[in-house]
Amino acid sequence: MTADLALIWPELILTIGGLVTLMLGTYAGDRQVGLYQLAAMVTLAAAAAAVLALFGTNATVFSGTLSVDSFGGFAKLLIYAASFVCVVIAPRFFKDAMRAEYPVLILFAALGMGIMASSRDLMTLYVGLELNSLAAYVLASFMRSDDRSSEAGLKYFVLGALASGMLLYGISLLYGFSGTTQFAGIAQAMGGGMNNGLLFGLVFVIAGLAFKISAVPFHMWTPDVYEGAPTPVTTFFASAPKVAAMALMTRVVIEAMGPATAAWQQIMIFLALASIILGAVGAIGQKNIKRLLAYSSINNVGFMLVGLAAGTQQGVESVLTYLLVYVVTTIGSFLVVLQLRDTAGNPIESIPALAGFSQRRPGLAAAMAVFLFSLAGIPPLFGFWPKYLVFEAAVNANLVPLAVAGIVASVIGAFYYIAIIKMMYFDDKSDTEIPAGGGVIVEDAVITASALWLSVIGYLFIPVLAVVSASAAAVLF
Repeated sequence: MTADLALIWPELILTIGGLVTLMLGTYAGDRQVGLYQLAAMVTLAAAAAAVLALFGTNATVFSGTLSVDSFGGFAKLLIYAASFVCVVIAPRFFKDAMRAEYPVLILFAALGMGIMASSRDLMTLYVGLELNSLAAYVLASFMRSDDRSSEAGLKYFVLGALASGMLLYGISLLYGFSGTTQFAGIAQAMGGGMNNGLLFGLVFVIAGLAFKISAVPFHMWTPDVYEGAPTPVTTFFASAPKVAAMALMTRVVIEAMGPATAAWQQIMIFLALASIILGAVGAIGQKNIKRLLAYSSINNVGFMLVGLAAGTQQGVESVLTYLLVYVVTTIGSFLVVLQLRDTAGNPIESIPALAGFSQRRPGLAAAMAVFLFSLAGIPPLFGFWPKYLVFEAAVNANLVPLAVAGIVASVIGAFYYIAIIKMMYFDDKSDTEIPAGGGVIVEDAVITASALWLSVIGYLFIPVLAVVSASAAAVLF
């Protein structure tokens, strides 16, 4: 037991830090929000340091239910980094509505996501997923005075409960027909021959996980929740949980369902194509920037699933690289949205209000253009590289039709990104006044660093990314 505890320091740090922050909030109330924010930031930084200290370790703990390996470590670093940013940016948005619960909920959500990324057992998987989900439901409805936020929280809760039910049903089928909840045992059962019980269990588990990554047709909650939730929360939803859910999906299909690749590969191909196409088409008519970015996230999840559908180590490497670039791009995009305010200080979410934006905030408009072009995967920006990797993995796995369809659909998706850039740079200024300045040093620094990294500078990091993603992906094979 002691040896096991020594290998789960990231989870222990988050648990202790979350409980301490919660106790501070209980006794001191909402007057010391800055203190809770600092405590959460220190906790996340310490957890990330613990992950780095354990990087390269390949072991299982607690009777094989959790894995301590490079794959989980890679995902956790992304999760903790995204959570850190979402804690930093929150106070300026919430102002007087900022409460002690926010950093606590982020910490417990990060704990759940870390467990998701390291799970090697269906029950551990479910515990981690629900710990993250319960925190996320509260975060979505954090602005109690805002009807949109309350609606977002309710929708997310109802649909999340449905997805959890599907996942549990799938887990019960896999357990019933394999006799175990551990991934290795399920893989052994599937290797001995598929039957209808295992097949239906596979389908329901993948459907439950597809909800968490907002893959079509389980995406219906995403636009409404992204629009209704407070912008820092939307930033969180679009980054960290995506990483956790995609890492979990990858580990489940490769480790637990590896012998049944032919079965789940067909599902992944459908989810990938449907997400790419609907994400591209659905975004075209949007007038709200957060709803548009919601469809953009659905579209990008589709590209990640192209790499996963390959079912190879190269495919998993491409997914990990895609996740890293996607998180940086998404956080940068939402930080720009966070800075969009009118003269009265009210958030601006209307896309038509961005007309002539480059004349008012040229630096911010340039950064947004970089993020949008990167999301579209237009060379020479670094966002092109992960798209190239997932398509290369698909082609090498003899999924040429999937790669061709994905490339064609990506052209459709480029339309709405370019339309916004055209509006910012070439349309007459809108009537909505957007004052100059308004940002804070930390936000501006993150936006600048993200935009620079997504330029051609990002290509300098390809050798390092290749080594890290290869070592992380190799764990699953």
